Amino acid sequence: MALTREQVVETAVDLLRRYGLGDLSMRRLARELGVAPGAIYWHVDSKQELIVEVAAVLWEQVPAPSLHLPAGEAVVGYTRALRAALVTVPDGADVVALAHAVDPLAVPALNALYGAVARLVPVASDGAAVVELIVHHLLGSVAAAQTRRQAGLVGRCGEGCTCDALFDAGLGVILAGVQAGSAAAWTPATT
Repeated sequence: MALTREQVVETAVDLLRRYGLGDLSMRRLARELGVAPGAIYWHVDSKQELIVEVAAVLWEQVPAPSLHLPAGEAVVGYTRALRAALVTVPDGADVVALAHAVDPLAVPALNALYGAVARLVPVASDGAAVVELIVHHLLGSVAAAQTRRQAGLVGRCGEGCTCDALFDAGLGVILAGVQAGSAAAWTPATT
């Protein structure tokens, strides 16, 4: 059977879930697929392109933000669902961070987040800043939770606080700031 792009991406996702990003090399992927490393490049141009595809797959099962909820609730619900889908994947935050850096709009879930935030913040530049802040909060939260898990500190993020509660509190601060005023209303001083 001929190798397909879908097989390459699915196998990369499987390697990531089993071993983490450190073992997701093109050679390892080729070995898993039983092909020469060069065969992978018929289906993806680079490892960066593969990582973008893997990031999209990690979030493809997350339902789109609800248009029937108030905008803030839709953003919160969707962001929580994105976090839940990523927190169990070793190095998942790193994969999405790389994909986001390579091409912020290549991951459909991030496009959906932009759409949900646009309902909340109509000004395009402010919306982009809010999405960036939410993405950084989301990825930082996932990375911190995974680091705690590796250190044997599962679930606790401080005195009497769960990681989920801390994430929700941070998201609440972001959205409270959005509701209080425009991101453009404050500009940091330059030095």
